[in-house]
Amino acid sequence: MGETPVATASSTPEPQSPVEKPVVLEERAVDECRPVKVIVIGAGISGILAGIRLPQRIQNLDLVIYEKNPEVGGTWYENRYPGVACDIPSHSYQASFEPNPSWSRFYAPGAEIGEYWKHVAKKYGVYRYLQPSRKVLEAKFNDATSKWQLKIQKLETPNQEIFEDECDVLFACIGALNDWKWPDIKGLHDFKGKLLHSATWEDDYDYQEKDVAVIGIGSSAIQIVPTMQKKVKKIDHYARGKTWIAMPFASEFAEAKNPDGKDFYFTDADIQKFKEDPEHFYAYRRELEHELNSAHTITMRGSDLQKGAVEFFTENMRKKLASKPEVFDSLLPPFPPACRRLTPGPGYLEAIAQDNVNFISEEISYVTAEGIVTKDGKSRPVDAIICATGFDTTWTKRFPIIGREGRILAEKWKDHPDTYISIATDGFPNYFMSLGPNSGVGTGSLTIVLERVVDYVCKAVEKIQKENIRTIEAKASSVRNFQKYCDSYFPNTVFSMKCRSWYKGGTYDGKVSALWPGSCLHAERVLSSPRWEDWEYEYINDSDHGWLGNGWTMADVKPEADRAYYLEHGQVDMPPVIV
Repeated sequence: MGETPVATASSTPEPQSPVEKPVVLEERAVDECRPVKVIVIGAGISGILAGIRLPQRIQNLDLVIYEKNPEVGGTWYENRYPGVACDIPSHSYQASFEPNPSWSRFYAPGAEIGEYWKHVAKKYGVYRYLQPSRKVLEAKFNDATSKWQLKIQKLETPNQEIFEDECDVLFACIGALNDWKWPDIKGLHDFKGKLLHSATWEDDYDYQEKDVAVIGIGSSAIQIVPTMQKKVKKIDHYARGKTWIAMPFASEFAEAKNPDGKDFYFTDADIQKFKEDPEHFYAYRRELEHELNSAHTITMRGSDLQKGAVEFFTENMRKKLASKPEVFDSLLPPFPPACRRLTPGPGYLEAIAQDNVNFISEEISYVTAEGIVTKDGKSRPVDAIICATGFDTTWTKRFPIIGREGRILAEKWKDHPDTYISIATDGFPNYFMSLGPNSGVGTGSLTIVLERVVDYVCKAVEKIQKENIRTIEAKASSVRNFQKYCDSYFPNTVFSMKCRSWYKGGTYDGKVSALWPGSCLHAERVLSSPRWEDWEYEYINDSDHGWLGNGWTMADVKPEADRAYYLEHGQVDMPPVIV
C-alpha cells in the first residue's frame, strides 16, 4: 500500500484575502445637489402639481413637461360634452394650497374646473416648463447610461416632426381615463348622420330639435342625457347596464338649489361671504372634506352604511321614476352601491322620466346609415349618435414604455398591472407614475392623494441628487407584497363583487386594478412617509459610500454661507419644560 502524501507549506497555497478596491472620494460635498433632469409626461392636474412642487423643492433642476394637447388641464381640456361637470363637490376638487371661494356650483361645470387649473398653472409658473402639442411616442430606459430616452412628436407642425430627448427621472402623469375608444358595434361608422364620442366633442355641433341616440350608462352619459333632454326633440338612451344613481354627495353643504331641484349652486351672497370671511370658508371646506372622508365604510361589504345606501338609493330611484316603473326595473342593479363608480347624476332620473326620452335596455345589434337596430329587430332612425362608452382601461395601450433590458411595460402588465403603492414597478428604474394602477379612491378627495404622489416623487428626486444614486427602483418583492396586500384587502369590499366596472379593467369579476386598497386618508398617510427600504439602488461609480462625499459640506465651501445654521432663530427644536 502506498504512503499517504503529507501536505507541506510548499504544496498548500495560503488563502488569499480579497483584493479591496482603493477608496476614492467622490468630489462632492455631502449635501450637494447634483444636476438632475426630470421629464413629466402630461399636464393634467398631476402634471400641474409636478410643475409647481418640483421647482419649489428641487435645486439644480432641469424640468420639461410634455403635453399632447395645446393647453393644460388634461381631462378638463379634453372633455367638453354637454353637461360635463365634476361629480364630487367642487371644494374637494382643488389644490390644498389654492382654495377657490368662487365656485358657481356645488358640482362645478367642466369649463370652470379647466379655468381653475389654468389659473393655478399660471399663478405658480408651470408654463415656464410646458411644451404643449408634444406627443410622446416612446420612452426607453438606456441601461448603459441610466437615462430615459424619449421620442416626441410635434403635433402642431405641418410635417409633425419627431425629435428625441432624455432625462434622469421620468414621471408619467398620463392618467387613467384619456385613451378613449369607439364601441365595438357593427356598422357604427356606416352611419350617415353625426357620430360623436363624449371624449372628442365638437363644440360647434347644434343638437337642438334633433333626434339623438346616447349610448352608455356611465358618468358621461348620466351628465349628457339631462343636459340634452331639455333641447333635443327626442333621445333614444341605450343603457344595457345597470347602475345606482346616488343622491348628491354631501348635498347639505350646498347653499341653494334650482327650483326644479336638479342642480345645486352657490348664490352671489354665498360666494361673497366666502371671499370676505376666510375663516368661514376654511371651516366650510374642512367640514365638507371631513364628511366626504367619513363615507369610506360604504365600500365595505355588509356595513351599516352600505345597507342604508341600498335602501335610500332604491327609494329615491323608485320615487323619481314612478311614471316609468319599467325603467326603474331595468336600471336597478343587483349589485351593491359603489361596486362600480357611484355617480350622483343631478337631474338624470328626472330627465329619463320625461316623455321625450326613450330608455332602451335591449342590446344593439348593428348600426345602419340612418340609425340603430336592436336585437329584437326594431330600427330607430336618428340624426346623431353620441357614444358615451368610456375609455381603454387596460393600462397597456399607450405609447411603448421600455424598461431595464428591453422589458416592455405592456407585456409585463398584460395579465394584471402590478405596482408598488401605485407609483412604480420593478424593472423600470427612475420611473414614477401618478394615477397609475391601484391609485384611485372610491371615496374622499382625489386631489390630496395626487398632491402626496407628487410630494413622494419630489423626495425621491432629492434622494437621488444628494445620495449619489444612479437608479432607484421598486424591489420586485415590494411589488409582490403590495399586490398580496391588494388581494387580501379587496375581497372585503363591494368593489370585488360581480359588476362590470372599469375598476376591474371592464370585467365583471377581475382583479381590482384602478382603486387604492384603503381609504383616501390611508393613501394620504402611506404616500406621506416613503419607506426607502422598499427600494433598491445603484450608485454613481458603483460607490455605495459615495453619498458621504469628500468630507465637506456646501456651507464649508461657500464663503458667504452661514456655518452656524443649526442655531438659526426659530429652527432649534425646543423641548417642553417640565416643572
